[in-house]
Amino acid sequence: MAQTSAPPASRRRFDVAVRGGGVVGQTLALLLARDRLRVALVAAPRPPDSPPDVRAYAINAASRDLLLSVRAWPEGRPTDPAHPLPTSDVPTVTPVSAMAVHGDGGGALRISASEQGTDALSWIVDVPALEQRLAHAVHFQSGIECLETAPPAALTVICEGRRSATRDELGLTYSVRTYPHKAIAARLRCSQPHGGLARQWFVQGEVLALLPMEGADGSSVALVWSVPTQQADDWLAGDPQAMVQAIGERTGNALGEMQLENTAQSWPLELSHATRWVTQTAQGGVALAGDAAHAMHPLAGQGLNVGLADVAELARVIHEREYWRAVGDRKLLRRYERARQADAQAMGWLTDSLFGLFAEPDTRVQALRNWGLRRVDQLGPLKHWLARQAMGQAG
Repeated sequence: MAQTSAPPASRRRFDVAVRGGGVVGQTLALLLARDRLRVALVAAPRPPDSPPDVRAYAINAASRDLLLSVRAWPEGRPTDPAHPLPTSDVPTVTPVSAMAVHGDGGGALRISASEQGTDALSWIVDVPALEQRLAHAVHFQSGIECLETAPPAALTVICEGRRSATRDELGLTYSVRTYPHKAIAARLRCSQPHGGLARQWFVQGEVLALLPMEGADGSSVALVWSVPTQQADDWLAGDPQAMVQAIGERTGNALGEMQLENTAQSWPLELSHATRWVTQTAQGGVALAGDAAHAMHPLAGQGLNVGLADVAELARVIHEREYWRAVGDRKLLRRYERARQADAQAMGWLTDSLFGLFAEPDTRVQALRNWGLRRVDQLGPLKHWLARQAMGQAG
């Protein structure tokens, strides 16, 4: 009997179509494939002339456990030992042993991993290394098919980011409030080792963080700097050394002399959220996750962690569904929406409140916020609670 070829993907129906090939989308695809679901991962190929990504992610313990569970943590052995990834002597993951937050009037807060009874508060991860490990895991995971166009599916999950065209086409309202700031990202080589300490300064209405890179003994840091939009444009268009000098002044040269290791990049900042996270179409159910559902100021380093918590919850809800309920069932998706929407909005509110508090020029507010930092540093239970929140262990 003659064999018939399989129909093209555009005509086959998948259980789930994940739209968006970033960290959130790939992680969800891996989680769902473990449940033997037929998953289409829909993403356009990365343009070959794209500049190198200089960002770094702060990964909390919950997100690290999730990435380890799908064998996509960017250190240790790769997903398939028979097809190893390129290796480097430079660590791509750096544990954060302590965190120091400096106010603009002498206020300061320091949290250490040892105080919390753990080895690390979080982990700073090189973005390209994480994306490479995820792509490797996806490639060798049966049940995932990578496509450039969306096929029919019982459930479509939109992980396309803040400017999702699919979300807008479906009429899922996305409220956006832009900040008068842009974020600047770069890598800096310092004359002094960082010691695994993540540092952050609230100064002159700006938020500047130096995140440790290249292992506990490294001297490279990832810069995340929230500055007024026009000033950010001026820094990127001007002399790079002038920007490095300004960073040194704002940080009190805490790590000695610094050199820019690459071209700095920037992006606009906003507080955004979708009014509804789920809907139904004639083809099946639809759900939002990650930046397609919410975006927030990066000052707390929680944006990706909140997105990964979204897909962890969605995968859990699907895994625990009644045997007779389809993956795109409306009631099933509402469980996911109820579980995640409030938490994401709460984190957005927190980061927005902190940004507004430290952007306020009133000297009375300045005195109050710096007093608050000092008091939190002195109050053990409150500091412990804040640390557990940041570590993704709020329970």
